[in-house]
Amino acid sequence: MAAEEDVREALRRVVDPELGVNVVDLGLIYGIAVADGAVKVTMTLTAPGCPLAATLVRGVEEAARSVPGVVRAEVEVVWSPPWSPDRISARAKEELGI
Repeated sequence: MAAEEDVREALRRVVDPELGVNVVDLGLIYGIAVADGAVKVTMTLTAPGCPLAATLVRGVEEAARSVPGVVRAEVEVVWSPPWSPDRISARAKEELGI
């Protein structure tokens, strides 16, 4: 059975092409729920109207489905709380020179 941490690790393969950092370390992933082979990911984007929204959501869905034991993945994009650079991990801040 898939675990939340397995899904989180898979999501690290989804990279924001504008910033070159994965969605987990950017702080875009707000929650991951795993139950009976279904995964629900709650995420946000760096800005409303992001031109890459569909690409990032599709990438998150595909990455979640790639985890053994996952048969269905759903992504919900939320805007509250709003994303801010404070959500970026220390590792990603170092990569970005922040």
